[in-house]
Amino acid sequence: MARKVLIAEDSAVIQNITRKVLQFQNFEIVSVKDGVSALNEIKSSDFDVVLMDINMPTMNGMECAKQIRAMEDPNKAGIPIVAITGNAQNFTVDQFKAVGINEYLPKPVDYDQLIDTVNKVITQEVKN
Repeated sequence: MARKVLIAEDSAVIQNITRKVLQFQNFEIVSVKDGVSALNEIKSSDFDVVLMDINMPTMNGMECAKQIRAMEDPNKAGIPIVAITGNAQNFTVDQFKAVGINEYLPKPVDYDQLIDTVNKVITQEVKN
């Protein structure tokens, strides 16, 4: 069964490249452009991992991660979240962890590292 990834990213270019790379790895992809849409998708469907841009319109990735972690359904609240950001220097690893982000990748995205990180967090989730 294909693993399902939610990509929350406002850049269409990054969204499309990420989608193609992960589809090539046999992941099922759903894409949204902001945090509010990401929350709505998570409420209505199950995902194995969320790739979250930090700087998005409507609701940023930090706030979205907090709201995911606060969900009543423990499966949804526990979805691994990987932050993808060009502004990692604006946040510390402790700040990412405080809102429930499991891993982060800097932009420009290294797609080999992206695949490794997605596989890692999904494997960790299966073990827990």
